[in-house]
Amino acid sequence: MNEPTLVQNTVSVPAQPWRPIRIALALAIGSMLCMGPFMAFNAVFLPARIEVLAPDGKVGVVALVASSGVIVATVANVLFGALSDMTRTRIGRRIPWMLVGSVGGTAGLLIVASASSIPVLVFGWCVFQFFLNAIIAPLIAMLPDRVPIARRGTMSALYGLGQLFGIALIGQIAAPRFLSDPTTGMFIFSFLVLIAGPLVWLIAPEPSNKDQPRVPFSTKSLVKAFAFPMHESRDYYFVFFGRVFNIIGTYVVMGYQLYIITDYLGASQEEAAGIMSLLGVVQLLGSVVVGTAAGPLSDLFKRRKVFIVGGTIMIAFGTLFLVFVQQPWAMFVFGICNSLGGGVYNSVEQVVSTEVLPETDSSAKDLGFLNVAATGGQAIAPAVTSAAIAITGTFAPAFIVATGFLAVSGVLFSLLKKTR
Repeated sequence: MNEPTLVQNTVSVPAQPWRPIRIALALAIGSMLCMGPFMAFNAVFLPARIEVLAPDGKVGVVALVASSGVIVATVANVLFGALSDMTRTRIGRRIPWMLVGSVGGTAGLLIVASASSIPVLVFGWCVFQFFLNAIIAPLIAMLPDRVPIARRGTMSALYGLGQLFGIALIGQIAAPRFLSDPTTGMFIFSFLVLIAGPLVWLIAPEPSNKDQPRVPFSTKSLVKAFAFPMHESRDYYFVFFGRVFNIIGTYVVMGYQLYIITDYLGASQEEAAGIMSLLGVVQLLGSVVVGTAAGPLSDLFKRRKVFIVGGTIMIAFGTLFLVFVQQPWAMFVFGICNSLGGGVYNSVEQVVSTEVLPETDSSAKDLGFLNVAATGGQAIAPAVTSAAIAITGTFAPAFIVATGFLAVSGVLFSLLKKTR
């Protein structure tokens, strides 16, 4: 159903027709095809390959790979956000970069799949992270570009739901099935990135913006294109740091699931594959039920903060539980808390990000800076985990630190003034 309402979300961007079904499908499918392969490689294939290439230093190498990729992703997200803001083509300003990202991201994953040494693996992962953000930055910008404020909670929920499907269905249910043959799994999952951009283009094409005025290229315009927001940006930076701390707290566990289950909770690798697959089912079911409801409910009650803070508290409880119970079944308690809390958080947090944006015509760039928070958190989390293991010889202190980060995240979101 196409509604006639026109959307005007930024200062100089022409209004675009509001097509809810197309936008919903594009956001959900696009985010799933980005996050699914990312999680499959990050949580399953990379640790498995690293255990073969560098078994004695695997925890440190995982931290190195993750941090290297995140540094690249941090730059790439802002870069492609700013470039897409300035792009003028027959197929719009966002779609061209998603197509570039699909091809480049797939090339990076194929390098990882064929890597026979750690340096090549790190290089391939950095290539993937760079081009993955050419898809993600423009995709997220569809929210302020093409969705009315009153409907952003629902659309953000669908974007978050796509992420959760990718994480659980692709990254945690399907990927562990290839632990005995990770190379084949890596080649198969690389294809999903290749079709991400083209599918978004097919489902929700942009109108031509070739007639939109171009910003004259100059040193001043270049600096402005990559400058951090400075005016009326208090809430913007609260969301920035709230996201950083939430990601750190979450990825201390998510980035090391295989090693936590085998080395900390005592399961064999065969048992770990079964646990991770079943964990994926649990997280998928919980996330779908809760995540689907949270966004529309936040629209209905016109409340965002209570959902984000409540979801964060639930994730923190599941993380802290791992400190006190060192049995394989404890991962299912974490999984349930993470799926329910993460479902709520992911469904609502993205729309809050659009509501705290400064009033400019550079929404993708400003959202790109917020996504730096996510990538930055993913870089810090492995360092936290690796340091905890190096100092104490166990994961438990890292879980305590992660809980602290999650608590601070909840406080920061509770202090927002632009959203209720």
